[in-house]
Amino acid sequence: MSSPQIRPTDATVADLGEFGLISAVADVVARTAPGTDVLVGPGDDAAVMRVRSGHVVVSTDVLVEGRHFRRDWAEAVDVGHRAAAQNISDVNAMGGRAQWLTVSLAMPADLPAAWALDFTRGFATECAAVGAGVVGGDLSRADAVVVSVTVIGACTVSPVLRSGAAPGDVLALCGRQGWAAGGLAVLGRGFRSPRVLVEAYRRPAPPYDAGPQAAQAGATAMIDVSDGLLAEAGHLAVASGVSIDVSTGSFEVPEPLLAVGAATGADPLQFILAGGDDHSLLATFPAGAALPEGWVRIGTVGSAPVEGEPAVTVDGAPYDGPTGWTHF
Repeated sequence: MSSPQIRPTDATVADLGEFGLISAVADVVARTAPGTDVLVGPGDDAAVMRVRSGHVVVSTDVLVEGRHFRRDWAEAVDVGHRAAAQNISDVNAMGGRAQWLTVSLAMPADLPAAWALDFTRGFATECAAVGAGVVGGDLSRADAVVVSVTVIGACTVSPVLRSGAAPGDVLALCGRQGWAAGGLAVLGRGFRSPRVLVEAYRRPAPPYDAGPQAAQAGATAMIDVSDGLLAEAGHLAVASGVSIDVSTGSFEVPEPLLAVGAATGADPLQFILAGGDDHSLLATFPAGAALPEGWVRIGTVGSAPVEGEPAVTVDGAPYDGPTGWTHF
């Protein structure tokens, strides 16, 4: 007599076993068609894709439970969306479009299998939103959930690097900025409102079309705002050998951030200047270029700073507040 079949909804990952979980995950992924460029998808030693033309761009990222997300702060499906979004956004920041992603999960043996499948569902759904497919990955055991993602995309024009900004360029921003940081501040105090900020932290909404549009419009440098606006501006400035000044008068602080600032005693502008995880885009454009729709001018690019002076200033002066997230 055969043993009853274990259902993912009431099983742990140990109950399903490595290959049972792989099969269940593959079933979830199969519901999002990866496109005709995928010749071999999940299930073999490696995926095989057809590259047609343009530049291939690749990025890898890692999310660690307790460091980048908490299971008591976000549902598995949200963590999946977030893991995919932050990797797709890296390709976006090069002026490209993501096409294929691989995702590896290391997790405790007693993790509910439903968590892993819900994560996969969120991940695959976010990929499908830009026409990208999940083409492979790996599973392993760990003391906490660790997610490793690799994204492969393409640029139809020359990729926009961090190193192309020049004196006289304008600095511009596209996308929601500071909302995820406000949500993190709320969650860190044990609250769940304003809900719009909490949801922004749980599931970002990057401006996926903005990267290719900026590249077509002549952006000279670009970066994804994952760790903080001022921190990312600093990366652009150092890579390009220029200075950058950010104008706080360019920002409209939304009401939810004002509410959190009033409740916590924090300056709501800090969420915008130092916040990450919204995955907005920061780019420089030639002074005479017309900014694409959705882009807002927030600063200027100047000559390389004199030794001892900061590469990034705020309203023309050195800034001594937090600039963003650091991992170490």
